[in-house]
Amino acid sequence: MRRLEESLLELVVETSTNLPPDVRRAMARALAAEQEGTRSSQALQVIATNIDMASDCDGPICQDTGWPTFLVRTPVGADQMRIESAIHSAIAEATKRGKLRPNSVDSLTGTNSGDNLGPGTPTVHVQQWRNSDEIEVRLLLKGGGCENKNIQYSLPSEIPNLGRADRDLDGVRKCLLHAVWQAQGQGCSVGALGVCVGGDRTTGYEHAKLQLFRPLDDTNPDPRLRELEEYVARTSNTLGIGTMGFGGGVTLIGCKIGAINRLPASFFVSVAYDCWAFRRLGVVLDARTGAIRRWLYKDTAPPARMTAREGFERTGNEIPLRPPLSRDDVAKLKVGDVVLISGLLYTGRDAVHHHLMKQPPPVDLRDQILYHCGPVVLKEGNGWRMTAAGPTTSMREEPYEADVIGRYGLRAVMGKGGMGPKTLAALKEHGAVYLNAIGGAAQYYARCIERVEGVDLLDFGLPEAMWRLRVKEFPAIVTMDAHGHSLHADVQNASGEILKTFAEPVFAGT
Repeated sequence: MRRLEESLLELVVETSTNLPPDVRRAMARALAAEQEGTRSSQALQVIATNIDMASDCDGPICQDTGWPTFLVRTPVGADQMRIESAIHSAIAEATKRGKLRPNSVDSLTGTNSGDNLGPGTPTVHVQQWRNSDEIEVRLLLKGGGCENKNIQYSLPSEIPNLGRADRDLDGVRKCLLHAVWQAQGQGCSVGALGVCVGGDRTTGYEHAKLQLFRPLDDTNPDPRLRELEEYVARTSNTLGIGTMGFGGGVTLIGCKIGAINRLPASFFVSVAYDCWAFRRLGVVLDARTGAIRRWLYKDTAPPARMTAREGFERTGNEIPLRPPLSRDDVAKLKVGDVVLISGLLYTGRDAVHHHLMKQPPPVDLRDQILYHCGPVVLKEGNGWRMTAAGPTTSMREEPYEADVIGRYGLRAVMGKGGMGPKTLAALKEHGAVYLNAIGGAAQYYARCIERVEGVDLLDFGLPEAMWRLRVKEFPAIVTMDAHGHSLHADVQNASGEILKTFAEPVFAGT
């Protein structure tokens, strides 16, 4: 049992910290394809550095270490309960070591279990196979930001910017282009799609996620689906969405489509969107000892470096920011400016925003920056060490943010993916800006943190607490300014106009 737990722990740690070779190759192609000097190119450079950093230090690639989904195949007669127990032990130990962020939250009370265990977590699918002496375990870690951009269509339907989608392959095509467009930068593009055509609502989503276990460079055995996969991947990269939704030439690194039978009355197209931090690995174990015999999705040679350069490429035009900030400070900022923050940051995400609607903050937020971040944190003596600290998706705070800015005098909020019109209006009214950090770049941003100065609201759980961070040259891009301009709205509108040009049928007669 101990050897089995050790092998599964190694799988969990390796999956969280080291991208598989097919994803690395796809990201290298994206980096090479993007025009140098653009916002998307700068973001991809940070991402490439982050991938190398995570591999070097065995640290989480992204601070949102995701929802663990295991696919297990066992010999006939194997003790499946024993295997599931070993999986649970491995998950709890990986969480204790800071390789996984505590992500399992009671849906009724909001209490974090602290060890990633609880009703429904982790997800474990077990099948038997005829192999009598081996156990196969595959693991997918899929974060909440990209999970929130999953989408399901029921055909026939009117698709925004594309018109009517019928119950045919061309209707599916329209759904998938729209799925990419609606994600924008909120799912940490560049991304990948897992797709299911058919099924009921439940099996459709499940089969869509299962497609993400396919290597990005495999070939679909069905020529119709293969053609559609290639079309969606190619066409998505003409929409101008780009990395993090900053605009650019690379938006999607893969599209994997499966089809299962459906009811006559239903035609569902289910899409599982995954981010660039596409964490998926597997092992084949000796069924008798539990030892690892070989790895899946992994080369025998050490992974090649993603980049020879390191970090955010400086142009000399970066603007230093040192909170507290004045209204005049932020009035000088405009969309597209790159800032380097040094000083104090306060984190606050879902639970903190909900709290601030009813009670004042435990610190004075006037003229400060509120960072939408749920970090991975380890207790060290009487203090704390932050091991992963990238941004979370800001749009979840759209119902609250305008009130928080107005009540407490914030000068900047920072996260990823942008925010909506209510927040944009509040930024203009109160003199504040939105700063977009690079989604998933958890190791890169952890290096910008000089120390953790304290924590409040710890009863919300480690990811949801309000942390006080002393940072140095923390890079971000102004994407919503105090003058009513929003890069996110501009990219969404421009890419929507491009999307309209693909309304005419492509897969005729299907």
